Amino acid sequence: MAVWARQASRWCCRLSAARAIEFPRRPRSGGCPARACREFSPLRVLPAGKEAALCRLQAYRQVSVGSCSPPDSAKDGSLSSPESNLPSVRQEQAKAETLPDLSAKILDEDWDDIPPSSALEVISEEEAVQIIAEPLLPIQSSTLRDYVDHSETLEKLVHLGVDLSQVEKRQKAGQLLLTLDFEKDVKKILLFLKDVGIEDNQLGLFLTKNPYILGEDLEALETRVAYLKSKKFGQSEIAQMVSRAPYLLLFSVERLDNRLGFFKNELGLSVKKTKNLVIRLPRLLTGKLEPVKENLQVCQIELGFQRNEIQQIVYKTPKILTASKKRLKQTFDYLHNIMGIPHHMLTRFPQVFNSKLLRIRERHMFLAFLGRAQYDPAQPSYVPLDQLVSLPDEVFCTEIAKASMQDFENFLKTL
Repeated sequence: MAVWARQASRWCCRLSAARAIEFPRRPRSGGCPARACREFSPLRVLPAGKEAALCRLQAYRQVSVGSCSPPDSAKDGSLSSPESNLPSVRQEQAKAETLPDLSAKILDEDWDDIPPSSALEVISEEEAVQIIAEPLLPIQSSTLRDYVDHSETLEKLVHLGVDLSQVEKRQKAGQLLLTLDFEKDVKKILLFLKDVGIEDNQLGLFLTKNPYILGEDLEALETRVAYLKSKKFGQSEIAQMVSRAPYLLLFSVERLDNRLGFFKNELGLSVKKTKNLVIRLPRLLTGKLEPVKENLQVCQIELGFQRNEIQQIVYKTPKILTASKKRLKQTFDYLHNIMGIPHHMLTRFPQVFNSKLLRIRERHMFLAFLGRAQYDPAQPSYVPLDQLVSLPDEVFCTEIAKASMQDFENFLKTL
């Protein structure tokens, strides 16, 4: 506001000077130049400084046209009439026309030519109250929460359901999000994920698990999806695989092709069975291969399964490839050496390896207590292994053990 006040004062001064040039006053006959300048110059409205000097100069030049100095006759001592000291109207107008027209130049000036305000400029209390200071951006922080108010990308990701507290635990994920522009970088990836088959209510969870996909090249992502389609994976199957293995699309086409070839050749599966295998457990394509190779060796060398038996076990229960080796050996030892279940029966019901060992032991011991622990299909009261581990406790007691739930609970207290 102080800047506009100075500009208004400057304009007022210049307009006053312009009027003085266009409508000059007639000087008094006996006056002097200084007096004429004081009478003519509009000092009341003139500001100090260069503007005041300019206005005084213009006023003095106007007065000097009429020349209030005494004529030559007076210098010589001769007296002249008062009329002879006054310039004629034509002479005054002719000389006035030789002066530059400052009014046009003043009025042509642009209002935008306003000097910038200074940081040291004094402002009023009302102006100070209207100043809104933006919060400072943290130079360094261990959490993304401090940057949400400063980043449109983080703000919109939070609205999508992304858990930033989990994202910041992933290496360099927080730094990546802070460098991305939502409209330029993030929006196109979200539209791509929706085209793949990720539902709107799953986007937040998906990006929480894999925020790195936001920094991937869109063309590379589309190429990887096109490769899966070329391998006869359907749209719904690709969506299921990407949802269950969020890092799947971060792998190059060459790596995906090598993984599919590994499982096909290592397990001796057909193309169709290999595809069904990775659809049910897509993290086989994204996880490390060392645990898979070790479990295959454990099944063959330590547990004594044949290659064709391993093939059947893995195809029916893919999780056995990523299971803990210690747990795998403990479960096999109890089933084979204590319960007396042969290899071919374990090959037929490999889902028992996914069950907790404690549950298997409790139910087997309860059946043995009742005299119903019979796992040979050729014998009466045969108990299938899948029903032994999969049925709820109430159904297990009534249909398999032929006992009440209270009897089972009382038996467990004796263990």
